[in-house]
Amino acid sequence: MNHYGEESSDAVVLLQELIRNRCVNTGEPESGNEWRSVATIQEFLGAAGTVIEPAPGRQSVVYRIAGSTPGAPALALLPHLDVVPANASGWSCDPFAGEIRDGFVWGRGAVDMLNMTACMAVVFKRYLDGDLPPLPGDLVFAAVADEEAGGKLGAAYLVDHEWSLVACDFLLTEVATPTFQRTGEVSLPVTVGEKGPGWRELHARGNPSHASQPFGADNALLIMADATLRLAMTPTPVGIDDGWTSFVDALGLPDDLTAALKDPDSVDAAIDELALTEPTLAKWAHACTHMTIAPTVMQAGTKANTIADVASASVDVRVLPGQSQDDVDAHLRKAMGELLADRIEIEPIVVGPATRSDTSGALWEAIGDACEQHIGTRSLVPMTIPVATDARFFRERGVTAYGVGWFDDGTEFSQMIGLFHGHDERVSVVSVNRSTAFLTSVLQHFGVRTAP
Repeated sequence: MNHYGEESSDAVVLLQELIRNRCVNTGEPESGNEWRSVATIQEFLGAAGTVIEPAPGRQSVVYRIAGSTPGAPALALLPHLDVVPANASGWSCDPFAGEIRDGFVWGRGAVDMLNMTACMAVVFKRYLDGDLPPLPGDLVFAAVADEEAGGKLGAAYLVDHEWSLVACDFLLTEVATPTFQRTGEVSLPVTVGEKGPGWRELHARGNPSHASQPFGADNALLIMADATLRLAMTPTPVGIDDGWTSFVDALGLPDDLTAALKDPDSVDAAIDELALTEPTLAKWAHACTHMTIAPTVMQAGTKANTIADVASASVDVRVLPGQSQDDVDAHLRKAMGELLADRIEIEPIVVGPATRSDTSGALWEAIGDACEQHIGTRSLVPMTIPVATDARFFRERGVTAYGVGWFDDGTEFSQMIGLFHGHDERVSVVSVNRSTAFLTSVLQHFGVRTAP
């Protein structure tokens, strides 16, 4: 008999506390306040760890347990502590209350990724307290700040300035998603790669004048509005790779739709068809097969009766494997058109390549072992995700990095991905407890596979 529905388990209670800490990252250096959750982690583990604070209140905390065998590969658990903002008016509950309702923990961060932060902390504590024997190699637990704003004050800082604290050969982080069960066979998605960020800030200049006389005015706001509309409406480059095709095969969609989604010439029409019945999955499919460009923030003007002389816009860009930052700038200028592009300055903000880990080695096999133990299959589906995570900083150091968990059977993939950064974000109690058990097994099997 299992206890996956236990609402008072350590992982569930810790998840509630982390949600209530309200570590909201707006992107501003003074936001985040991850020190609150660092204190929660320290109290839970009963150990101070090593706290790194690149900016006031922007804390990460790192722990390391020495392995039993010198030279054995080290494994790191890398959750983040920050969450994105939540507009309470769109929620059916307080987004920071961490309440349990209908078997779910509700709150901002419940699936991104405080659920796995709690699970990883519980698993690490079992090794820290000696309830489980040490792994052959070192075991690292690093709960980090600033993931939701690019990681500059969190994982990126640790990798660049404190590598000895987090040095590892293998890494577990996000994104964990539910199993696929559409074909009658169960398979478990494992995040093995991600698109690269290519965020840009656009700047336009006009000439200020009195707004009562708009005829012929050189309005920077209109220049920027025209530019961002063109970016949003222009089709972006397509890319299909083996990771996408294996993922589509596991979805269990009709054969003709499956084939179309794997064909660069027909993928756009196939996404339109998919959107009629599964709009959330269609968004994911588009993001996984295209360079994506999304204008997100625009600022212009100083006063209602003055024509704007300056305007800026933030543009979220994500690149596929094989697409470069030069490709991004070339597409932006082509989409805006030559005359308009000459009026726009393009400034890189957060940039990096797409990254991917091999689907082989001790950690991959350990995930398969745990999958067979708990789910009854070794069917793992390598998944490249359209979002950026802290894993990319470690992959660039040669670290093999994955994201994986084990969720309740009633949660579908498309349902869960729609909760990321959305209203009424929630995760089932069963999923939290299952993922804790699953990660425990992954580490135990990893220990067996890396033993001398």
